[in-house]
Amino acid sequence: MTVHPVIGAVALITTSMLLPAAVQAQTKFPERSLRLVVPFAPGGVNDIIGRRWAQDLGKVLGQNVIVENRAGASGAIGSLEVARAKPDGHTLLIANTTTHVLSPLGNPKLGYDPLKDFTTLGIITLVPTGVAVHPSLPVKNLKELVALAKRSPGTLSFGSAGTGSITHLTGELFKRINGDLKIVHVPYKGAGPGLTDLIAGHIPMYTPTISPAPLEYHKQGRLRMLAICSEQRLAAVPDVPTAAQAGMPDLTVEAFNAIFLPPAMPRPVLDALAQANLKVLANPEMQDFLRRAGAEPVTNTSPERATQFIQKELKRWGPIVQAVGIE
Repeated sequence: MTVHPVIGAVALITTSMLLPAAVQAQTKFPERSLRLVVPFAPGGVNDIIGRRWAQDLGKVLGQNVIVENRAGASGAIGSLEVARAKPDGHTLLIANTTTHVLSPLGNPKLGYDPLKDFTTLGIITLVPTGVAVHPSLPVKNLKELVALAKRSPGTLSFGSAGTGSITHLTGELFKRINGDLKIVHVPYKGAGPGLTDLIAGHIPMYTPTISPAPLEYHKQGRLRMLAICSEQRLAAVPDVPTAAQAGMPDLTVEAFNAIFLPPAMPRPVLDALAQANLKVLANPEMQDFLRRAGAEPVTNTSPERATQFIQKELKRWGPIVQAVGIE
C-alpha cells in the first residue's frame, strides 16, 4: 500500500507536533504545590522528620511542599485521606510502622490495606528498638536476662510505650524467641513515662525506641542497655552490642518512617518523585538532621525495595499480633 505524499506529510507534521506535547506533559510534574499529610499531631517525631523532608523535597522539585497534620485514630484518618486522593503525585503521606504494619494487623476494620491502597515511594528512616534494664538488675547481657526470667517466671516485667506499639512487640518478640518467657507487660502512655519509671526503678526492664534520651541515660549509668535491635552497632554507644551480636539475630527490630502515595500512580511521576527522594536523602545536612532526631537515613531506597520491606514486616509481625491479641 502506497501512502499519498500529502497524507504522509500531514501525518509527519501531526506526529512532530504531538511528540513534544507528550514529552512536555511528562516533564510538567509537579504542576503546582505539593501536599504532605502527617497523620499525627504536630511536634512528634513523624511530624518533625516530615517537615524537614518536605522542605528539602520542595527545593529539589522547585515547588512548595505544604505540610498538613491530619491526626486521629493512630494515623488512620490521615492515611485514608491520602489513599483516596487523586493519583497525580501532588498528595503524599509520611507514615510509619504503626500506620502500615501494626494497625492493619490489629484492626481488620481499619478501612485501608497498607499495600493495595497505597503506592510506596520509599523508606526514609529506620529507628531501632533496644532492651534496657535498671542497673540494680543482676544481668549484664541478654543471655543472663533470659536465664533470670526462666529462674523466676512471672516475677519480671517490661515496660513499653503502649499496647500495640513497636516497643511492646519488641518485648513480646524477645519473650517468644526465648521459649515464651513469663515476663509481664506494663504499657505506658508514651515513651517518656516508661523510661522515667525504669530510671526510678519502678520497672526492671524496658524496650525503648532508640533516641538520644535512653542512650544518654546509659552513658550516665542510670540504665543498662543490653542490646540495640539493629543490624549495626551505634556509634553513639559503641559498647552496646546488636541483638545479633548478643546471640539473638531474630531480635532485629527497626521501626520505619516512609513516604506513600495514592494507588495507581503513573510510573513517570513515581519515578520523578523517587529520584527526588534519593536526592533529599543524599544530602549530608539532611542525614545529620535525621541522626540527631534519633533516626538512621535510608539512602538506597526505592518503591520496590520499600514495598518488599513492608511485606516482610507484615508477615513477620502478623503471628505475634495475633498471639498477643492486640486490637
